[in-house]
Amino acid sequence: MTSVIFEKSKIGLSAISLCEEEIKSQNYVDEKYLRIKDAILPEVSELEVMRHYKELSDKNFCIESGFYPLGSCTMKYNPKVNEFLCNLEGFLNLHPNQKDDDCQGALELMYKLQEALKNITGMDAITLQPAAGAHGELTGMMIVKKYFETRGEARTKVIIPDSAHGTNPASAAMCGFEVVEIKSLPNGQVDVEALKAVLDESVAAIMLTNPNTLGLFEENILEISKLMHEKGALLYYDGANSNAILGYTNPAKMGFDIVHLNLHKTFSTPHGGGGPGAGPVGVVEKLKEFLPVPIVSFDGEKYYRDYALKNSIGKVKAFYGNFGVLVRAYAYILMMGNDLKRVSEDAVLNANYLKEKLKGDFLLPYDAPCMHEFVLSGDRQKELGVDTLHIAKRLMDDKFHPPTVYFPLIVHEAMMIEPTETESKERLDEFVAVMLKIAREIEQNPDEVLNHPQKTPVKRVDETLAARKPDLRWIGNK
Repeated sequence: MTSVIFEKSKIGLSAISLCEEEIKSQNYVDEKYLRIKDAILPEVSELEVMRHYKELSDKNFCIESGFYPLGSCTMKYNPKVNEFLCNLEGFLNLHPNQKDDDCQGALELMYKLQEALKNITGMDAITLQPAAGAHGELTGMMIVKKYFETRGEARTKVIIPDSAHGTNPASAAMCGFEVVEIKSLPNGQVDVEALKAVLDESVAAIMLTNPNTLGLFEENILEISKLMHEKGALLYYDGANSNAILGYTNPAKMGFDIVHLNLHKTFSTPHGGGGPGAGPVGVVEKLKEFLPVPIVSFDGEKYYRDYALKNSIGKVKAFYGNFGVLVRAYAYILMMGNDLKRVSEDAVLNANYLKEKLKGDFLLPYDAPCMHEFVLSGDRQKELGVDTLHIAKRLMDDKFHPPTVYFPLIVHEAMMIEPTETESKERLDEFVAVMLKIAREIEQNPDEVLNHPQKTPVKRVDETLAARKPDLRWIGNK
């Protein structure tokens, strides 16, 4: 077992070499901000620091070490050229407080990324500020709120299907809206009659993901958008699943007024573990004046940060968002070009391939052609004593990251699987073989499956206890 860095500490060792001249902090920092006692830090050599963190990194599971079939998270391979480009000195060392004249290259990149995203989504204006998908949702709901306030309309409700991403109701509630949930039909799609029953002039918007979290395309989306607009309400598009529709359709064609995109999913930039991320928001023309400031504009000669938006909701992120992620996404879009359409083709093909291979051994609640992801149920296996969580843990011993489990909530014992477009058929076949092997193990000796994982650096953990009472501090030898 790997020791914590403090346990490798030896008095007198150091990983740095400084000049002998003493630097008095009081000359630079007010004394009230200075420590009275030295910080308790490990004392180790530079070589031991490197070895320690290399050993820890070797224990991590990453996209370079195995398959991530995480539904709705789009954990696809990120080209390493993206990392090279965002680390170019002119991008990496650019200070966000520099004047526009001194950062024309960065502003040009952001402007052209805005234009590309406008083309991809069909929207009329884009902000790059939001730091992630949920942040984009919040930004979108703030725009909805201010739009109706400027119109003098007291709209208090936001409609959200039961198949929505969990952050949708949270984002609406944070903006003071009452969340109205509508149930799905047996085919997994929005119940239009249920929508009609709750739709009136008190409704501000509907938040939809299309394809939805079941991986199914909402076939009645044009009727839904017509109904909403007839009542003067807006449509918000959760773009987390845009990996499925690139080049085939866009939110504007479906009738949406606001959309967020997850650049750290659809456009191949790293995410997970809290970041980094980017969740640009696009709007139709009538909502442009409500976007966060600044947006990046071009006057024909110079790119500049534009604050001249009449009813802006204000800043939602310090400076201009996660610039390094924007560089990666723009590089990916330029490299793919018209092949962005093939991204969706391959993602949808891979998902349907896995679905057909697995549906004989695992329950498929919605047996229909899927988009980029699909949802299985572990109900059959649970009847034999092995629930979905144990299937996920069993997968880890064969070096596959578990799929998303227990989501969406409308599927019992859910396993949401998304292969992405970057995985080969050979890797998909390996995943199928392991899943079928686990199904046989559950039939023959279910108790044995309950004892996994056995080969991972960290064995069985209590996820609930770890989330509610994380132990993040080292306090000597306990």
